[in-house]
Amino acid sequence: MKLGSFDVPTPLGPQRRVGVLSERGVVDLPGAVALLLAQEGQPPALAEAWIPTDMTAFLERGPAALALARRAVEHLLAQPDPLARCSPSGGQLIFPPDEVQLRAPLPRPNSLRDFMAFEDHARAGAQRRGEALAEAWYQQPLYYKGNHRAIVGPDEDVEWPAYSERLDFELEVACVIGRPGRDIPAEQAEEYIAGYTILNDWSARDIQRVEMLGRLGPAKGKDFATSLGPWLVTPDEVGDLTTLRLVARVNGEVWFAGQFGRIYWSFPQMIAHVSRGEWLYPGDVLGSGTHYGGCGLDLDRWIQPGDVVELEVDRLGVLRNRVVKRG
Repeated sequence: MKLGSFDVPTPLGPQRRVGVLSERGVVDLPGAVALLLAQEGQPPALAEAWIPTDMTAFLERGPAALALARRAVEHLLAQPDPLARCSPSGGQLIFPPDEVQLRAPLPRPNSLRDFMAFEDHARAGAQRRGEALAEAWYQQPLYYKGNHRAIVGPDEDVEWPAYSERLDFELEVACVIGRPGRDIPAEQAEEYIAGYTILNDWSARDIQRVEMLGRLGPAKGKDFATSLGPWLVTPDEVGDLTTLRLVARVNGEVWFAGQFGRIYWSFPQMIAHVSRGEWLYPGDVLGSGTHYGGCGLDLDRWIQPGDVVELEVDRLGVLRNRVVKRG
């Protein structure tokens, strides 16, 4: 399934919902579950307990909630005229995609960890510093913790930080944790993944360069914005990650095209490493880091205020944002 967070217009203003992209449009998941429950003779109000309006809270309900969501969508689409069906409270159940405002699939994730898992990108960074890639990079997957409260959704503007003169994008894939776990073996780690989404790790390169001289990690160089979206795609629909084709466009021009299969550290290895001695929780986000060439730094090409950056990944969709500079 392609899960998402979206806003629908109401007399009281936009209302946040959890939805599923189907061949008929975007399904209002709480409403579809309420319809299923009502037709099975159960209280439709139980749908609110199973399917909260917040994606992280929904993931915390576990596999049973996801299975119920699948069944509700299948039940709705099997109706003689699903587009005409309403929830028990009279609400619309299927929306044309152009009538809803997609938000980041996880507008408020529990945490954000971003790795540097592509060897070519890591080695190129070391070469720019006149160094060899540190042996520590090969000993364990390395990551920094980002600002999980600065999430930007698809087609939302990203504000150029006033303290930076050189802004960059990074084309990444992220996995989202779907169940709690600690000390997770790598061979079992895929069982903990709720789905995958596109991640744009916006980077103020001039600020990041200064921060990294302190050997602690990026902060203001990264924390102003991270884009996620457009969908959270379940593993069964994504399939083999190594076959995913990646494309980055700026103002419609292709700046980069590659394949995810070149990753050095896998998501199961990342999960196993992070969960050593600490818990992972539903709604935690783990980014892959960028493929070599998937950012302006590798290409020595730089975006400007007003540019539109599009990141496309097979089966995950297109994550589009415009960069704006205030003042």
